Amino acid sequence: MTREPQRLIDVLNRGTFAVTVEYNPPKGTHIASLLESAKQLVGRVHGVNVTDNTAAVVRAGSLPVCRLLYELGHDPVMQLTCRDRNRIAMQSDLMGAHMLGIRNILCLTGDYPTVGDHKEAKPVYDLDSVQVMQLVQGLNNGKDMVGNKLDGATAFAIGAAVTPEADLVGPVLAKFEVKVKAGAQFFQTQAVYNPDVFASFMKQVRPFKVKVLAGILVLRNHKMAEFMNANIPGMSVPKEMIDELKAAGDRAEDVGVEIAVQSIKAVQPHCDGVHIMAIKATHRLGEIITKAELG
Repeated sequence: MTREPQRLIDVLNRGTFAVTVEYNPPKGTHIASLLESAKQLVGRVHGVNVTDNTAAVVRAGSLPVCRLLYELGHDPVMQLTCRDRNRIAMQSDLMGAHMLGIRNILCLTGDYPTVGDHKEAKPVYDLDSVQVMQLVQGLNNGKDMVGNKLDGATAFAIGAAVTPEADLVGPVLAKFEVKVKAGAQFFQTQAVYNPDVFASFMKQVRPFKVKVLAGILVLRNHKMAEFMNANIPGMSVPKEMIDELKAAGDRAEDVGVEIAVQSIKAVQPHCDGVHIMAIKATHRLGEIITKAELG
């Protein structure tokens, strides 16, 4: 029988500093290495995100991987994008997710198919991320999107994304408030590399009764940092970090780990937790958690 994991939302509501991490499902069916990595983190993190065809690249589904993580003893965060499903499919998947023990949904718009590996795919975007949050609220209240009564309600904690280092802060704050009103209970931010900017952002959103986890993205080398600065809106890796990664040569990933640890320590006084993303470096997650003294 599966052991009921500690719930992320309960940890946040108690005021405990929360730690979540993120995995991409495999592009294929080999799941053993992901599960072995995640097994090492049971009891050390409070939630595990599973991406939903991130960057419009086809991968195994978020839902089955979430269930497998739940069986290990994790509290999964199922990411749900608007790109690939209409409102019927979303509601069906959400009811199924609840049946399988999943209790956290991160509602995302999703990258347009042209950035991914199936560029001719037709996007759906039947709903936007705010409408999905409203949809989830309805399911939690025992009704589908058109008001039909459900034979058993869902019980999801609703998550949202935000970009705290965006150049245009006003629109970001306005959208933040819209998401709170739509039911968002916690936010996981895009990557933070400028703690002072993040601290300023947090001062502005603290009046809202929601929890915010700072995004920590592990930089593997200087090319990764330069790519993000050039291609991802709201991403701003400082030049000194890029220079440090460049100078490190073959040790760049080690430097990236140290940058992540220092970033965690810098943002910790200002937020409710951290969301650590270690793309192609998930084997370093335990090390980062230890060095940052998170558990």
